[in-house]
Amino acid sequence: MRVRKRRIFFVLALMLYSVFCMTGCGSEVKPSDISDIDDLEGKKIGVQIGTTGDIYVSDYEGDEAGTTVERYNKGNDAISSLKNGKIDCVIIDEEPAKAYVKRNSDLSILEEEFAVEEYAICISKKNTELKDEINVALKELKEEGTLQKIINSYINEQDSEYQYESPKGLTYENGELVMATNAAFPPYEYYENNVITGIDADMATAVADKLNRKLVIEDMDFDAIINSVQGGKADIGVAGMTVTEERLKNIDFTDTYTTAKQVIVVRNGNNNTLLSIKDSFYQNFIEDNRYQYILTGLRNTIIIAFLAVILGIIIGFVVAVIRATYEKTGGMKFLNFLCGIYLTIIRGTPAMIQLLIIYYVIFASTNINKVLVAALAFGINSGAYVAEIIRGGIMALDNGQFEGARSLGLTHAQTMRYIILPQTFKNTLPALANEFIVLLKETSISGYIGLQDLTMAGNIIRSNTYQAFFPLISVACIYLVIVMILTAGVKKLERSMKKNER
Repeated sequence: MRVRKRRIFFVLALMLYSVFCMTGCGSEVKPSDISDIDDLEGKKIGVQIGTTGDIYVSDYEGDEAGTTVERYNKGNDAISSLKNGKIDCVIIDEEPAKAYVKRNSDLSILEEEFAVEEYAICISKKNTELKDEINVALKELKEEGTLQKIINSYINEQDSEYQYESPKGLTYENGELVMATNAAFPPYEYYENNVITGIDADMATAVADKLNRKLVIEDMDFDAIINSVQGGKADIGVAGMTVTEERLKNIDFTDTYTTAKQVIVVRNGNNNTLLSIKDSFYQNFIEDNRYQYILTGLRNTIIIAFLAVILGIIIGFVVAVIRATYEKTGGMKFLNFLCGIYLTIIRGTPAMIQLLIIYYVIFASTNINKVLVAALAFGINSGAYVAEIIRGGIMALDNGQFEGARSLGLTHAQTMRYIILPQTFKNTLPALANEFIVLLKETSISGYIGLQDLTMAGNIIRSNTYQAFFPLISVACIYLVIVMILTAGVKKLERSMKKNER
C-alpha cells in the first residue's frame, strides 16, 4: 500500500513540475544573434523535413563555419526547439511563420526574405490527362478571380467575408479526387472544427468542382505526400509544394497557383505572453471542439489495438505450434521453414517500415480502410513475437507430459490442444500481456499513413494551438490509463487461474 502511495505522489509531483515549467519558471533563453542571411553560417538551423527550406539550407550544411541543420517532422516542432534555445533560427514559409509569431511574442521574422518560390499541385507522371484537366481548371479559376478571392480571404483580408462554396447541382459523376496534404501548415491547410480547411483545401475543392469530382482530403506527414501520389493512394498532392529539379525526377507538377516566400524566424529576446492553465486548457480542448480529435484518435487506437491483438494471437499460436511440432517430432518441415522466414523478416525490420510497405506497396492500388491496414500491419508484427513467447512456453514443459499423453492414446494434435496449450497460455500470460502493451503503444506510428490515431490527434491540436503541454500530457495519460486497465485485467485473470489450481 505504501509503495502505491509513493507512486501516486511521484506522478503528482512530476505533473506539478511540468506545470511549473509550462508557466515559464525556467531558465531564460537568449535572443538569436541573427539579423540577416549572412549570419546563418555557423548556426543551428531548423527546417521541416522535405520542404524547400530543407533543400535550400542543405548548401550550408557541413561548411567551414560549422553550420548544422536540424530537421523536424513538423514546423511546429522546429518552432518549439527555437523557443527552447536548442536551435538559432527556423526557415519556413512566410504565412505559417506569421501564424507562429502572432501567438509567440518572443519570436520575430527577419525583414530579409530567404527565398521566393511558387506553389503547384504535384501529380503522378503517369497521369498526364488529369494534369491537363487541372491546368485548365486553374486557368479558369484565375480568370474568374475565384482563386485570388480564396487567397485574399485567408491572407490579405481584403475578402475576409468570402468563403468558397461549391456550385449547387453538382453530381460528381466523375468520381472522387483524392488530395494528400499535411494539415499543419496554416493558412494553407489546417484543422478547424475537425475539418481540414485553408487556401489549398478551398483551391482544391474549386478545382475538383470544375472537374465534377468530389474532393477527398487525406492528412499525412509532409514527406509522405509524394510517395502517396506516386503509389496511387492519392490523385494529387497539395501542401504548399514548390517545383524543384529534385522533385521533378520523381513527380510531375501542374501550373503554379500562388507565390510564397521562405523567411527566417528568430528569437527576439522578449518575454512570451503565457496563458493561464485554465485558458490554455480551454484553447487546447474546448475551443473549436478540439477534444473531438482526442475522442476520434482514441477510438481508432482501441480498434486497431483490439484487431491487431486478435490477429497476433492467431498468427502467434499457429506459428508456435508449427515450430514446436517440428522441434518435437521433426514434422511440418516446409511449414517450419516458411515460419522461420516470417520471423526473421518481421523481427528484423522496424514496425514503421512494415506499416509503410503494407500501405504504400502491397495495397498501393487498393482503396482499403486505413484502420484495417494498421490492424493488419501491427497484427502481423505482433504475431512474430507472440509466436516465440508461446513456443518458449511449450518447449519449457516437461517432455514427460508429451510421452504420458501419447501413452494414453492421444494424438500429437490432441496433446497440444488439451494438455500443452492450456498450460502454455497460463505460464506465458505475463509475457503476452507485456507484448500487448507494447503493441498498444506501437500504434502511435499510425499517423505515418495519414490515420488519425491518439498520437496524431495530439499533434493536430499542437499544430493549431502551438502549445505542447496539454496535448502531449493528455495523450500520455490516456495511454497510461489504458495500460493500467489492461495490466489490472491480466492480474485478475492470473489470480483466477491460480484459484483453479487449488
